[in-house]
Amino acid sequence: MAKASDETEATGREGAGGVEEITRRDSIDPATDAFVAHRNLLFTVAYEMLGSAADAEDVLQETWLRWVGVDASTVRDVRAYLVRITTRQALDRLRALGRRKESYVGPWLPEPLLTAPDAAQDVELAENVSMAMLLVLETLNPTERAVFVLREVFDLDYDEIAEAVEKTPATVRQIAHRARGHVAARRPRGSVSPAETRAVLDAFQEAVENGDLQRLLDLLAPGVVALSDGGGVVHALVRPVVGAPKVARLLANGWYRRQGARTFEPVEVNGSPALLVRFDGTLDGVLAVRIDSGLISGLYSVRNPEKLSRVGQRTAVSRRS
Repeated sequence: MAKASDETEATGREGAGGVEEITRRDSIDPATDAFVAHRNLLFTVAYEMLGSAADAEDVLQETWLRWVGVDASTVRDVRAYLVRITTRQALDRLRALGRRKESYVGPWLPEPLLTAPDAAQDVELAENVSMAMLLVLETLNPTERAVFVLREVFDLDYDEIAEAVEKTPATVRQIAHRARGHVAARRPRGSVSPAETRAVLDAFQEAVENGDLQRLLDLLAPGVVALSDGGGVVHALVRPVVGAPKVARLLANGWYRRQGARTFEPVEVNGSPALLVRFDGTLDGVLAVRIDSGLISGLYSVRNPEKLSRVGQRTAVSRRS
């Protein structure tokens, strides 16, 4: 377990008196120790459910406030109890987010996280926190998403999940089966190693920098979908662009042709290789990809400044405490 003072460098966000202050202090009581010990796991649960680090941190704040009011001596399994609180808070927020997304300007993309290289070593976690997978999870209803995340990502048993989502174990099994089938039909086909993804991204970067239309066509899947999230704050695509010819022309002729010197920086985002895009040294956005059968089938450009705060420092994600 990392010391409390080490946790916040990767995961803290709240202001004075909040979770960040808690995790900066040395251990002061068993309740704090327990919360800090499970913090990375709880953050990852909330982020997987919400696709937003800012909202995940708010969920952790609510979890902490409820946890400190509990007599810990009556709790048999602290980890399960904290996961249950986090899940219920995340479900409430997920339903509220659904209403907010209805009025969101342009495509909505998950908030990217700058992750450490070791996040990719947990292949299952890296796949499940990828931008592509988080978009697949967006197609589930809130309860389906919670059940899928807790079962498939964190391997909780059905009884634990039933308590978290306030359903019977039999109902949870049905929901899990339905969600699993839904996700299987939409998730990326086949496992792609970080090295393969980086090689495709390197070739993609060179083609974009050279405006090489044919090379881009060679790298893009026929049905590639390009999404750009500006949130109505900065310029971005207002709707998806579909098909290799359209996306290749967009990339070769217009998407990145803005004033200033453009640079691409290879990084690890959400457990997978990605690119930070800068103009004149100023962060402009994050570009992540989905790869199927060796070709880019999804391009995800996040430019909304409100979603870029997590690419300035690494965020710890974990399936374990």
